[in-house]
Amino acid sequence: IALLDALLAVRIPTIEVHISAVERREAFRQTSYIRSACIKTITGEGIAGYTRAIRELKEYLLRQAR
Repeated sequence: IALLDALLAVRIPTIEVHISAVERREAFRQTSYIRSACIKTITGEGIAGYTRAIRELKEYLLRQAR
């Protein structure tokens, strides 16, 4: 909850990244407390998900700047 509160307070565009596919894991791992403060969630792409998140965040910010 503290992370959600922090994201909402700073209002910085954020992408949630999970290395594994949490939707295929235990039920308790499928609850995200920060998802509602994120512009996107990427799961199951391994560490490549972080690279994708950076690219997509860049594109998002460029669109917002127009």
